[in-house]
Amino acid sequence: MNSHGSIVAVVFGLAVIWAVLLDAFETVVLPRRVMRHFKLTAWFYRRTWIPWRKIAGHIKTTSRQQNFLGYFGPLSLILLLGFWAAGLIFGFALLQYGIGGHEQLNQEPLTFGRIVYHSGETFFTLGYGDIVPTSGAARALSVLEAGMGFAFLGVVIGYIPVVYSSFSRREIQISMLDARAGSPPTAAELLVRLAGRSENPGMDQRVLDEVLRDWERWCSELLESQISYPVLTFFRSQHSNQSWLAALTTMLDVTSLILTGIEGVYPGQAKLTFAMARHAAVDLAQVVNARYDPTAGERMTKGEFEGLRAALAAAGLRLRGDQAAEEKLNKLRSMYEPYVASIGRNLMLTLPPWRHAEKTRDNWQAGPWDRVIQARGLAVLGQKPAAPRSEDHF
Repeated sequence: MNSHGSIVAVVFGLAVIWAVLLDAFETVVLPRRVMRHFKLTAWFYRRTWIPWRKIAGHIKTTSRQQNFLGYFGPLSLILLLGFWAAGLIFGFALLQYGIGGHEQLNQEPLTFGRIVYHSGETFFTLGYGDIVPTSGAARALSVLEAGMGFAFLGVVIGYIPVVYSSFSRREIQISMLDARAGSPPTAAELLVRLAGRSENPGMDQRVLDEVLRDWERWCSELLESQISYPVLTFFRSQHSNQSWLAALTTMLDVTSLILTGIEGVYPGQAKLTFAMARHAAVDLAQVVNARYDPTAGERMTKGEFEGLRAALAAAGLRLRGDQAAEEKLNKLRSMYEPYVASIGRNLMLTLPPWRHAEKTRDNWQAGPWDRVIQARGLAVLGQKPAAPRSEDHF
């Protein structure tokens, strides 16, 4: 019989179990962000994401770097669950060691390491029986720990499908943006494609409002899901030139241009979409612990703004270009660009440009056989095939 009896171990064990259970409840069950100076999950992600990001910074190839970063979200989810399980096992081991009342079959002295082993086999309900609780308190504690192990298994079974369901809903709209706004998406490309081809310029207000309404709903779902499940901010999209941050920034750019003033376009729905998107950008910057950087570079210069106006004008969209309009656009940009820039820097996500300097192919236009098919076609015509390009595709 071993009776350790350590009040310090009991108190510390209770503190560890309470901290882990509270953190798991706030992360999995509580559907809102908790404002507290120290949180176990936030500490865990700071200690794992920062070294992961530093390693990724040494990878020179963009596609390989993004693939490496893409592993972090799912892997961190599994590691977080293991972190909680280890914390509970350690906390119950402290309680078992503190209250004593255990016996080992071979009559060897019970060390704290063996009590940790006993706590682990109890938590996962292995039940080898080589270490037996003999006192009433130790037996009750073993039953409680075994029940908590079952509850933890239920959390794992329920938590992972919910996270992946939210991820799937997020990515569907991002994939649809490929044909609407290019790869990566840009505000100019979205407006030009909505306006139609140059031989039939103009904007259908109903179509525009419907698109903006869909993205207003997407921004609200993005805000709700990634505040409830912060791990989703680390989940990467299927292609390295797509991301939830690029889609969010594109919608903010589009609505900013509409609010600045486009002839014949009513800005009513754009105001609502801008408000929702800006709300998401501000709150998600806090979720990823982003910091304001006053030295961040300019996303759009004076020359790029004139090029943007020219591109829109070619599609029949006349963007206001007077001083007041430029000041209004700069004010709107200042309301969200510092936030999205900080998020991008923290998560190593690239912000989209306002427009593409040259024509680019969308993801749906690229395929693993395209170069071979094109080469065969050009060979039939007696032409030299184009130099191979790296494609962001499967």
